[in-house]
Parts: sequence; C-alpha cells; structure tokens
Amino acid sequence: MIPLYTTDQIRKTDEYAIDKLGIPGIVLMENASREIFRIIKEKTEHLSFNSIGFICGKGNNGGDGFAAARHFANAGYEVTLIYLSSESDFSPDCKFNYSVIKKLALLSKTIKLHRYKSSSSLSALKSCDIICDALLGSGTKGSLREPYFSIIKKLNRLKKIKVAIDIPTGLNADTGFAEVSFEADFTITLGELKRGLFFENGYLNAGEIEKGGIGIPDSFYTKHTNTDFLIEPEDALNGLPEKQKNIHKYSAGKVFTIAGSGSLPGAAVLSATSALKIGAGASILAFPNSVRSFVHKKLGEVVVQGYNDENSEFLKDINILELDKRIRWADVIAVGPGLGRDASTQKAVINLLKNFKPKRVVIDADGIFALGKGTYKKLNLNNCVITPHHAEFANLIGISTAKLKEDLLKHGKNFVKRTGAYLVLKGAPTIIFTPVGEALINTTGNPSLAKFGTGDVLTGFIAGLLAQQTDIEKAVLSAVYLHSLSADLLVSQRSQYDILARDILNHIPKTIKFLRDSLV
Repeated sequence: MIPLYTTDQIRKTDEYAIDKLGIPGIVLMENASREIFRIIKEKTEHLSFNSIGFICGKGNNGGDGFAAARHFANAGYEVTLIYLSSESDFSPDCKFNYSVIKKLALLSKTIKLHRYKSSSSLSALKSCDIICDALLGSGTKGSLREPYFSIIKKLNRLKKIKVAIDIPTGLNADTGFAEVSFEADFTITLGELKRGLFFENGYLNAGEIEKGGIGIPDSFYTKHTNTDFLIEPEDALNGLPEKQKNIHKYSAGKVFTIAGSGSLPGAAVLSATSALKIGAGASILAFPNSVRSFVHKKLGEVVVQGYNDENSEFLKDINILELDKRIRWADVIAVGPGLGRDASTQKAVINLLKNFKPKRVVIDADGIFALGKGTYKKLNLNNCVITPHHAEFANLIGISTAKLKEDLLKHGKNFVKRTGAYLVLKGAPTIIFTPVGEALINTTGNPSLAKFGTGDVLTGFIAGLLAQQTDIEKAVLSAVYLHSLSADLLVSQRSQYDILARDILNHIPKTIKFLRDSLV
C-alpha cells in the first residue's frame, strides 16, 4: 500500500529538514521548482505549447510558482505571471524568487508580470496554453475568501491545460473537502502525497497526481505513523487464497445469504451468485417460501432455503429461529440486499447480530437500515463488514450527507473505532475503514458502477472471499479492488453506459486472471 500524509506530518518533516539538518527553505523551493518544470514538460511532451501562465499567492506556494516560471522563461517559453499581494507581504522565500523573476522580466520581453487588481486582470492568461495554480498551498484551511473565490471560479471556466502546484487552491489537503477549488488536469504534489487529493473534491478536481521530490529523503517521511493508504494491485492479489489440491466444496467456504423479498428478488440472486463466482464452495440463499419461484428460475448452482413468510413475501423476526441450522453451518453470513424495511425484518436483522456472534457477517442495504437510529451502538459488531454508500452511512450515524462530506475520514474512523466493525464506504472512490482506524482508499473503479445491483455483487464478493480465509482485511480489500477493476476492464472494451451488475459478476474470472498475469 502507498502511504498518504497529513499536512501536519508534511509540515513537521519540512521543519526537521530546515531546522535540524540545516537545509535552507530556499533550497527546498528551488528543488520543487525544478520538479514542477520537469513534470510539466513530461506530461505535455505530446503537445506543442509556447506559453505558460502562473497565478501566484504570497506564501511559499506562490514562491514555487515564481521559481518554476523562471525555469520556463530560461527554456525559451513565453511566461505570464499574475500575483495577488504586494512584495512586502510575501513570505521570505517567495519574496526572493519574485525579485529574481522581476529582474529577469526587465531583461526579457517573454516574461510578463501583472499585479492582480480585479477579475479583468485574469485576461492576461487567455493567451497561455497552460495555466498553473500557485495561489494557496496545502497548509490553507477553510473556505475561500475573496478575491480567491472569484479567481478560482473564473480560472475554472478557461479552456486551458490546468496544473495545480502542490494542491488545488480551495481544497483541504486533509479532508478532501472544498466548496470550490481549482479544477486541475493534473496536480504536482510536492514532497509527499497528501491524503486529501484522493477522495471527495480532491478525487474530482486534482486530476492526475504526480509527486515531485524536494530533496528530503523518503526515509524522513516513513518515520511517521501512517493511517491512510492507497490500495495497490499487489495488495488485492495477496487477498486471494490459494486453492489446496485436496479442497472440497465445503472446505472452500460456505456462504449463507439472507436477502431479497417478493418486491426485490434480483438483489438476492446477484449476491448469492457472486459468492460462488469469486471462489466460495457453497452458497445457500434464504428466501420467502411464498415467492421462491422468483429466484429458482434464476439460480442454478445456488441452493435456495425457503422459510415460512406466511405469504408476506419478506423476512420476519421468527424466521431467524427457523434458519438457525443454516446460520450455524455457514462460515459467513451476508444479510440485507433487497430484504425490505418492514419493522419485523429490521428486528430479524438485529436478532441475527445479537444471537450469532462471533459469526462473520456482511451487512448491506436494508440490513444497514436496521442498524439506524442508534441501534448499532447497542450491538457487538466485531467481525462484521458494513457496506453503505454515503447516504446510507450518513443516515446510520445520524448526520446529513453534506456534513459527512466535510470530513469523511473522521466520521469513518470514529465509527470503526467505536464499533469494531470494518466499514466499506462505497463511493468514488470506495474507502475501507479498519477497526484500528486505518483508511484504505481504492484505486480502481469508474462511473459504470453507479447502477442498480453493483452493490449486491460487491456484497457477494466480500462474503465469498471472507468464507475462504481468516484475514478479514485482506478479503475485503481484494473484493473491493477486484469488483471495481472488473468494471474498469469492461469499460476498456465497451462503454460506461451499458455495463450491468451481472456483467461485472460474469467478468470476475477474467479480472482475477488479468491481475495475476500483470503481477506474476
């Protein structure tokens, strides 16, 4: 996994390099500017561009911009700079690099310096092929004030190649939240990877992420204790168990899925089938007797265990006792997809969780709804995997989705530390929270996953892999990564519009083979 860093960790490392090792800040800035120059050149080598613009703030982010602009000017490019503050307000290193580029501008017609006075000042950037945002760095918190807010809104409307230096202005580097932020085609983050670039508004607006070294060895950063990571392909491969030669269908993993109802039978079919497709040896689906024919028509390899629903077409509390033998038989229970939200169904879910510990349970959809109104606080959720999307999770913990987005990682970590559960927060991207308070950010997936049924398939994948091994984290990580990778591989062959949940399910064998072949 790739470690991600908080702004506090980055700041402490910079301070250590400057104060303890004696590396001048101006040297770090020069190193950063060379990396900015190199990366922009590499990223645009397929293009023919002659001009580049920088909009610079008064802090060290602005200093990076002034210094990088110098390298482009020295390489023969037309350079336009707009700066927002008077020279007396600049940070020391920013002031130094401003003074250098100012002197060069007196000697060269290709360097144009403009002091920002109003939004019309931004018209100077219209002739530039590339625009670089060097306004505010990763240490900035809170909402953008004027004139920054209006500047960013206007820059985002320009049809240019847009580059963010260190982090897009307006983005919180820790929480990934922004009311408005610079919309970059790519971001050159300096020193190390900031976690806020990889989820929420960072995921939407940072574009491709490139890391630029500033002369501080990696070993200095690894001294920090990291709790946030990007998932790599190797991590997903590690979660796939090896099949022993003497394995049989029951030792290969037994999954019991309690899902579906008369009105939502498809969710149950997808979940129960997915468990087998990803390698579990036995998959049994509990389904209302009165409508068993709905799923019998769709299922071949999955065994259907009917229960007496008294023609209600949904699960009732009393049915949990009826299913006792199968629940105890299973290695893993999957509960929730398509169950419905009748009060008796919710009570059944709660009793399942109360009476069959330490059974490993994957809880999704209507199963999550049953934990709402504070009910989850009264349950032992150790060994449980809970898989909500953002709205479901916000409802579960009793806040608005808007409030959740302001600090996604904080709310996710608080939940798993309190409950002992694993949380799979589905979204773009999906984030896995572990009981020790780590956040594992998925790096696969695309908009084709935003469709009915894909979450039901993920539930089955998680349950299927959990049934095959004891390490919950590895199983969950692999299931999440492979589920989204399957969608990515399908999109490479088709489009994002026509892919269905069952396509992701049916493509998983080729996805696993692709992953193995890519790494072995």
